[in-house]
Amino acid sequence: MNFQTEIETLIRARYPIIYVISSEEMRVQNMIVEIAKKRQKKVFEWSYSTGIIPAGASIQSQKHRNASTKDPLMALDQVIELVEPAIYVFKDFHPFLTKNNFAVVRKLKEIGLHLKNSFKTIILVSPVMEIPTELEKEVTLMNFPLPTRDDLNTLLNRIIEDVKQFKQVVVDLDDSGRERILQAALGLTLGEAENVFAKIIVKDERLTGENVQEVFAEKQQIIRKSGLLEWYATEENFQSIGGLAILKDWINKRAVAFSEEARSFGLPSPKGILMLGVQGCGKSLCAKAVATQWQLPLLRFDMGRMFGSLVGSSEENTRRAIAVAESVAPAILWVDEIDKAFAGSQGSGATDGGTTARVFGTFLTWLSEKTAPVFVVATANDISQLPPELLRKGRLDEIFFVDLPSQPERVEVFRIHLTKRHRQPEAFDLEALADASKDYSGAEIEEVVNSALYDAFYAQQELVTEHILAALSQTVPLAKTMDEQINRLRTWAEGRARNASVPRVLKDDGILRRMEM
Repeated sequence: MNFQTEIETLIRARYPIIYVISSEEMRVQNMIVEIAKKRQKKVFEWSYSTGIIPAGASIQSQKHRNASTKDPLMALDQVIELVEPAIYVFKDFHPFLTKNNFAVVRKLKEIGLHLKNSFKTIILVSPVMEIPTELEKEVTLMNFPLPTRDDLNTLLNRIIEDVKQFKQVVVDLDDSGRERILQAALGLTLGEAENVFAKIIVKDERLTGENVQEVFAEKQQIIRKSGLLEWYATEENFQSIGGLAILKDWINKRAVAFSEEARSFGLPSPKGILMLGVQGCGKSLCAKAVATQWQLPLLRFDMGRMFGSLVGSSEENTRRAIAVAESVAPAILWVDEIDKAFAGSQGSGATDGGTTARVFGTFLTWLSEKTAPVFVVATANDISQLPPELLRKGRLDEIFFVDLPSQPERVEVFRIHLTKRHRQPEAFDLEALADASKDYSGAEIEEVVNSALYDAFYAQQELVTEHILAALSQTVPLAKTMDEQINRLRTWAEGRARNASVPRVLKDDGILRRMEM
């Protein structure tokens, strides 16, 4: 049952007060007008600036205005006085439903009881929910869905038709380009989508599938206004990452999983991955590369922003952050170092009154039940800090173990970092560098290359293999000082997580089996 059918059913069943949560009040009102025509009812709208007027009346028109009905109590009185079948759309009525407005709350409750025996319905439209305890049994709450792909496609067709009169505007949208731009626009309201399509046309005098970044910029505004998530702009891609072939292949196979074609094929949206492993081996870099690879916005979930001083505010902040992420979906939600974010959730009751445990519970419930196409990329370094509930199948699609790079992967890492610094990798002995950097992480290799560049620049020489070998000899990799922790990680990951790289060949320990002949 779609939303329009559902709300029409409630009106026909004489539900007295329906509370619709939406910031698209005109879209809600247009739908109500359409329902009212079918039911042969009139529609009136109310706002604090106009009072009760017929729905759709011009904002400049004074003909139908009754200044006294700007007062919410007077407006509710008029709802009772008018006897003809009608639907009343009250816009932004939530400030009058707070604790201090007991007179309005009481009046609305009395009207709710009265409307059950009439052909009248009150619909409250507001972007936020404010339902006092007194009205909980009288009010039916509904969330108005954001525009579907078909709604956005209809809007795009209308805009393309409108700009045909301007000869200088070039519209170059094949099926693939149209799919990309509609996919990017999912999560915007119709007003926001119309604005960004118009902005692209005015700015570039063309509309193509390559304009997805402009659409993302509009979504970035939504994230900034929320203040809870961080929009992470990145240009990293899989070419910036050495090795991790299995992880890259897994990601590439799911690149088209958010498309309409995938839905028709029966594919569910991928839920997310947990990347567990040694520090500095590219887990965070992978999170950034996934967003570029899939051409989706990357949102960073910072647990520090969730915790507030007021009781219950941390859980509410978490719910709001999740709601914001879903509102701009499809998107990537990056939870960096999730082991530190939820560390101590087991003993949270004794340390912070259970706040961390409740926030973690809110996040876990969402992971299990989410239907919005938000792909979660979580990274972790310490398995001992990971709550076991997070690792249960169904919350995330896969757990990958990211180990130290192998010898061929180190060759690739050196090639990437030398190329980034405008050097020709062929001029260096990459095999020797890879052999000398055994047990080095990707981040450590990058720092070695930087250190060698400093040495070469100070000596006023061109960078050569010997500079990098000298820098390697002066560096102690983290794997040397954290050998026990890394071995514990590897032992835990064996059989519990997929290796993000090509599986390692176990070393021959040289011990022969003794037999009697």
